[in-house]
Amino acid sequence: MTNKKILGLIGLSARARKVSFGADSVETQSKKGKVKLFIIAEDASERTKDKFNKLAVQYNIPIIINGSIEELSKAIGKNNKAILGIEDINLSKEIERINNGGEVIG
Repeated sequence: MTNKKILGLIGLSARARKVSFGADSVETQSKKGKVKLFIIAEDASERTKDKFNKLAVQYNIPIIINGSIEELSKAIGKNNKAILGIEDINLSKEIERINNGGEVIG
């Protein structure tokens, strides 16, 4: 179960057009240096997890494995998206903070 605050911030990122989704798009954007955080669904395929773990190491991008494909997809208003790339540095730091047990500011 993903924290509702994380899902809210993912939705905010989507509305700000600061999220890429789908393996090809996230990979392309990360190679351009735009992605600040990977979020992978817990029920994503092992192949997807391995691929983005390697990319995370290669491009020094933090990675969070959290939530289901359904939860992540619903948060951005799409269907069947197992990988998201957050492109806003402040939103990505806030999502990481909450994921690591911190709270939202304010």
